[in-house]
Amino acid sequence: MIKLSAGTAHVLGFKKLTTDAPPTTAYLMKGEKCLQECGFCPQARSASSRADLMSRITWAEVNEENIVEAVGTAYNQGRLKRACLQVVAGDRILEEVKETVSKIKGHSNIPVCVSAKVKTTEELLALASTGVERISLALDAACERVFKATKTGSWEETLGQIQEAARLLPGRISTHLIVGLGETEEEMVFMLQMMQDLQVTVGLFAFTPVPGTRMAEVKPPALENYRRIQAAHYLIGNGLIKAADCTFFRGRLISYGLPVEQLRAYLQDGKAFQTSGCPDCNRPYYNEKPGGIIYNYPRPLKPEETRSAVDPVIQSLTENGVARHG
Repeated sequence: MIKLSAGTAHVLGFKKLTTDAPPTTAYLMKGEKCLQECGFCPQARSASSRADLMSRITWAEVNEENIVEAVGTAYNQGRLKRACLQVVAGDRILEEVKETVSKIKGHSNIPVCVSAKVKTTEELLALASTGVERISLALDAACERVFKATKTGSWEETLGQIQEAARLLPGRISTHLIVGLGETEEEMVFMLQMMQDLQVTVGLFAFTPVPGTRMAEVKPPALENYRRIQAAHYLIGNGLIKAADCTFFRGRLISYGLPVEQLRAYLQDGKAFQTSGCPDCNRPYYNEKPGGIIYNYPRPLKPEETRSAVDPVIQSLTENGVARHG
């Protein structure tokens, strides 16, 4: 069986929802109750969260054959542009993933991304040979200190695996970074630069507390903080600045090394604040509740939304710059 996000179930006709932003990617999940112990994840083996949760999204279980057929139809009709298979780490899960990817590709040429925990280079290359366009290896934490506090496994091995994967499969590797796990803005900005140098695509997330997880009582990042990191991600990713151009005060970003008006011009189309990650990935309401604070916009921003996103970034830089130099 495969689980699919509520929004995906809506697009594929398995569920009716009222939404202003249907997903452009089919979000699928394979497996349940991970072998890992990420403090923020409801699928962690010790979490008491509902089994149908990943972040704050509910996942419905549907027969695999029905799903792969519906995904192919939706792609051929232009309602979907990509499929993303989130794999919960478990025994022999990669063998099952290969079979699922083969079934998906048997119904259409939809680009497929697999987010999985692979143990060896051989597993990575075997997965890549199944027709997967991209492979996502989640780092999540911006630095070793935060990794050790929130995840299991080895920081050195995880980061080294991403570096090796980027060398072997250039342009085909993605990762996840979560803002609000306890890192400084400086640590996150320099990790964004490292991933850019590796040509690893970053999907940026805001930490979302979920009941039943170890970090259920931790607050999500302040929106102003997240907006500064989104802007840095966009500027670095488009080659407009490097992390070394930025200035920090006690770990907080206070300058991108750009004149204010140039910075505003770079951000004025609002793209910096849309969902980031693989092409055509919009993850609607993955970090947000409809009607609440929107961290990642799943669609182009309206002019007033762009202003409300850019203005706090500019204001916080100006205020911090005055405070530091005054």
